[in-house]
Order: sequence, then C-alpha cells, then structure tokens
Amino acid sequence: MSAPAPIPSRPDALHQRMGGLADPTRLRILRVLEREELSVLELCEVLKLPQSTASRHLKTLVDQEWLANRREGTASYYRLASGLDPGARGLWQLARAEVEAWSVAQEDALRLEQRLRARRSEAESFFAGAASDWERLRAEVYGTRFELGLLLGLVPEEWTIADLGCGTGALTRALARSGARVVGVDRSAAMLRVARREARGLPNVELHQGALEALPLADRSCDAALLVLVLSYAADVLPVLREARRVLKPGGRLLAVDAVAHADESFRSRMGQTRPGLDPAWLAAQLAEAGFAPPAPPTLLPAGAKRPTPDLFLTRAHRPRRS
Repeated sequence: MSAPAPIPSRPDALHQRMGGLADPTRLRILRVLEREELSVLELCEVLKLPQSTASRHLKTLVDQEWLANRREGTASYYRLASGLDPGARGLWQLARAEVEAWSVAQEDALRLEQRLRARRSEAESFFAGAASDWERLRAEVYGTRFELGLLLGLVPEEWTIADLGCGTGALTRALARSGARVVGVDRSAAMLRVARREARGLPNVELHQGALEALPLADRSCDAALLVLVLSYAADVLPVLREARRVLKPGGRLLAVDAVAHADESFRSRMGQTRPGLDPAWLAAQLAEAGFAPPAPPTLLPAGAKRPTPDLFLTRAHRPRRS
C-alpha cells in the first residue's frame, strides 16, 4: 500500500495553519499525538486538560487538517494527519523544535509514557489470566485457516523466523515442524510457560521472554518476522516495528496480521485488546516511518470463525536491501 497522498494546498491553507499553531495548548496536543494515537479521555489525562478544552482545540486542529480522527463506539481517537503537504510539515517541524524545550511539554511526555505503560500492564494482566486457554479462545474467535495461509511459501529450511508476540507458541511450533529455525519472543511469562511445555522435542525452537520494543535478538539475525494478532496489544506500535526491522536481514520479510479497526467494545474487552484493531492505511504509514519499504496492499484473510468477528488483514513488508 502506498503512503497517503499529501493533502493538497489551498490559497488560504498556509494562513489557516499558522493560526492553528499560534496556541500553546494546540502545540502540546500535536506533539503528543505525533507520538501516539489517543482517545479524548487519554489525551485529557496526559495533558491535564478539561474535556471541553481538549475537544475545542481538537475540533480546530481537525478542521485545519492537522489531525485525523476516527470513532470507535462512543470513543473518538485522534492522531497527527499522515498526509500533510510539505508546507505544513515544514511549519510543524519549526514549531516542534520550539516546543521541545518547554518544561510543560517534557511533563506531557512523562505522562504519556505512564499512559502507555498502563496500556502494557492491562495487556499483560489479560494474558496472565488467559494463558492456559488462549489457543482455544483465539481459535474460537478467529479460526485457524489464516495461520495456515501464512505458512505457504514462507518457510525454507535455512530460514530463521522470529515469531514476535508468540504467546503460547501454536504458530511457532507449526513453523518449526516445517524445518525452519524459529525464535519466539513474548513478554508474558505465563504464556511462555505453556509454549515451552508444548515445544519440548523441537530442537529448532528458541523461546525468549522480552519486550517487543526491546527484542533480545541480534541485529540482522532473522530472515522473516511475524506479528500475528500482536499489534492490537501494543501500547505503542512504532517502536515494535522499528525493533522488527532491526532484527531482520536486509531484504527480510515482515508479515503482520491483525483485526481491522472496529467499534465492537465487547469484543475488544473479551480479547483484551489495547486498541480495537488497526486501520491498514495507518499501519502502512507506521511501517514507512519505521524504515520499511512501501508494503504491498493489505489482504483480507478468511478467519473461519463460527461467529461474527472483526475482519482480519495481512500486511506484507520488507526491510530494504540497502539498509
């Protein structure tokens, strides 16, 4: 999927956008939302703003096309627009350089880190409780055919494959039985206990506990990396993608499978998702920022579930050979 086209300039766009950057609160909002997409309530928590104040400034920034937003059920999520024209990008870079020195902006960054840590903690608590039953729950919700599709043409025996966010290791084991060396990484100790027990007798499986934002793997050590139903649980997607790129060899492949962004709050809660799915276009922009070559168009996958669930999509990308 190609990167979003720049928003076309209008004769009055420069004047309007300069006005949008004239307010210190709006500059703080842009700086935080450049880092991570947040709901209105999360943004109020990070910036310590009343909701009415945040909503007023958000409307201005959306109207001036600084921000993109989407609704999920009763919540609205905002992020820095990914298709800013060169003039707007230049204005923001100048403004951001000034904001970086503000003490209040540094405090905002600390509170944002606290919010992202809370997201990670919520996901870890979910997986600690779900470990013993995770494979059954995931198969019930998504089926298994999408995983079989990932195996086709993916596993030459000489490859080393990183299964990032491997959970209880069902996909890790399936890949290992094809003959490839598979390295599974997961943050959850409870999930890894199950994975280690089930992987006994497979000498070509390695399992490591670690954060996906700081993988315990060497640079350029893997031919392929998988993020299967993982990014919906990431507190911050961009560091995960950058780490995946780091451990890939030049030309190495990344395959990411996740739910399409949805508004089903009961499903999000049942599955313990940090975010209710992903917008494929947004993921493509994140991959580009992480240093991947432009990804192929996403593919919808037949999950084979017995009940209605959010669609799954597959995104394929690769690390450029000269990188």
